[in-house]
Amino acid sequence: MMGVLNVTQRRSSNGANDKQRDTLRSLGLRRIGHTVEVNDSEQARGMLHAIRHLVEVTEEEK
Repeated sequence: MMGVLNVTQRRSSNGANDKQRDTLRSLGLRRIGHTVEVNDSEQARGMLHAIRHLVEVTEEEK
């Protein structure tokens, strides 16, 4: 079974560089407090690692 990651933006992207902003956008995050579901994969985990200081991640089984 593939897991799902709930990703919530917790900090502003104001201090982030352009690559980090692009990563937030590609995950579908738009503002502080916004939560999206992301399929758990190596690519998604790599993206989340790059912005780990801006988001909060919780894992759920689907």
